[in-house]
Amino acid sequence: QRRFRKHWKPEFRWLRGKKFIKIDIPNLNEKPGDLSNDEMKSRLRERGLLPPRPWLERPFYISCTGGIFEPYVPPEGDGKMSTISKEGAKQKFEFLEKKSKSMMALRKIRNYEEDFDPPVFCNEAQEMYIKIHELMMNKEKYKIREFITERAYPEIMHNIRDKTIHWKFLKSLDYPRLVHARCTDMISKDNIYAQATVRFHTQQMLAIYDRFGRLMHGSEILAKDVLEYAVFERHISHEYGKWRLHEKIVPDWMPPKEPGPVTYRVDDSPPPALESTQEDSTDAVAVAPASKQVA
Repeated sequence: QRRFRKHWKPEFRWLRGKKFIKIDIPNLNEKPGDLSNDEMKSRLRERGLLPPRPWLERPFYISCTGGIFEPYVPPEGDGKMSTISKEGAKQKFEFLEKKSKSMMALRKIRNYEEDFDPPVFCNEAQEMYIKIHELMMNKEKYKIREFITERAYPEIMHNIRDKTIHWKFLKSLDYPRLVHARCTDMISKDNIYAQATVRFHTQQMLAIYDRFGRLMHGSEILAKDVLEYAVFERHISHEYGKWRLHEKIVPDWMPPKEPGPVTYRVDDSPPPALESTQEDSTDAVAVAPASKQVA
């Protein structure tokens, strides 16, 4: 049998040459950290690769706003004037003037929540208000997140720290009333948040003790009439959003809070260190005259 070094069909010679591919083997002993940025870009350009771009975008979720937009300004003397008096009638007229924006906000809320009814919402808000105070009293820091926004959570937890709270809801002096409603968008026109201000005129009992059991504020035997304006917020464009307590409005004309009673600690006997120094001083005074007589 004879073997020929030449292919028996020379036209397939160029096909045989395509069986072998010359590749540029990278230097595996070379560390990428030793290369400069320009060298790294040139190596990537040789291989037809794009250099990595820094990712400048970060996804984040905004569940609530950072404050109250267009806050409600409570009329001075609210809760103390009768509607048949001159001041009460003027207050009612001013409330009707500002009602147009609230009605437009309610219309937008109903676009996302069709069965929204202000009287029903106010009753639910009062139940939520009572539930939040009970959770604050029991310091349920995980359960309370379902009823307050992320804006109110750190402030509430800071105020109840190292304190014992005794709170009780006695009765409502007036029906809870929706006095203000506003809607706003954030980042995009479709991302809408709604805020509703509810007026509560109730009778409550509150007593706050510090960590040593001393009374700081209030009394357990004294009931007080409380007028509050609570702001509830909801991410209405979110399918599973719900109303939560966002903040409270404190009017400028409201009297300041009562300061905590100042308490002092009375010691029946002086400290031991003071007694020992007094005994040493009396001994020194008694010994000095005796030494003079001996001399």
